[in-house]
Amino acid sequence: MKKEFKRNWQLYLMTLPAIIFLIMFCYIPYGGLWMAFTDYNVVDGIFGSRFVGLQNIKYFLGSGTGLGLKSVRNTLIINFWGLIFGTVFPITIAICFNDVTNKVYKKIAQSVMFFPYFLSWVVVGAIIYAFFSTSTGIVNQWLTNSGSEIVRWYAEPKYWKPIIIIADVWKWCGYNSIIYMAALAGFDSTLYEAAQVDGANRFKQIIHITLPLLRPTVVILTLMAIGRIFFGDFGMIYGIVGNNSLLYEEVAVIDTYVYSAMRTMGFSYTTAIGLMQSVMGLILITISNHFAKKINEGEGLF
Repeated sequence: MKKEFKRNWQLYLMTLPAIIFLIMFCYIPYGGLWMAFTDYNVVDGIFGSRFVGLQNIKYFLGSGTGLGLKSVRNTLIINFWGLIFGTVFPITIAICFNDVTNKVYKKIAQSVMFFPYFLSWVVVGAIIYAFFSTSTGIVNQWLTNSGSEIVRWYAEPKYWKPIIIIADVWKWCGYNSIIYMAALAGFDSTLYEAAQVDGANRFKQIIHITLPLLRPTVVILTLMAIGRIFFGDFGMIYGIVGNNSLLYEEVAVIDTYVYSAMRTMGFSYTTAIGLMQSVMGLILITISNHFAKKINEGEGLF
């Protein structure tokens, strides 16, 4: 190590700012996690406040709050279907684009698909409002023209989980398809030529060559998504729904619940919820990685 450091000390010196940043903002704040096990108050500080153990997490998961378990349920439902559709559609798009031979059309189509990724959730919320506004929305105008009754979308909670899932998949679909297209570009073309010689049509080539070769990429992206399955997208919920009290319980995720609870329940309670999210994500990704390595012959994140 001494020889290595002496030979490349300039390179190690260049990493020093990043290392200092990592220690200051990633490792030193670990001490604040103790707040999750205390009844924190400003006077006594983090380490002087009364120790309460797991009472904050028990209150969140128990009967102490009505929205706690609902927010967990909403988070898991939205993320689960977002993971399923957010895998199927990008793979489908990537495979379709991979067969396009017109380079100009291909670049234009890719740009159009990639564009939603750059939109903020506030803009996406405005687009959704243009569709579902009760008085001026495109959907209600279509319902009126077809002789059907209009729907008060922003007063009907049952519609908003599917709307949010569709919006989430739409926004990230183009970005994820680029990743799969990059993987497709590295496949050996001779495999497809050999399959054509053997009489395999395009569908069979996709089933027996493309999808098996894409499996490592799918596994890695899926495992990374599973690690975040207990984390809701705060910006997405507030950008689309805002502070609409009629819809809040139906679409509230853990992160929006934490934001609301911080003002009334304090830092200890919300820190405990954040710690629970991280621990559950670690457990799920460890278990999923273990099974992925068994099923896919050693393929996994670690």
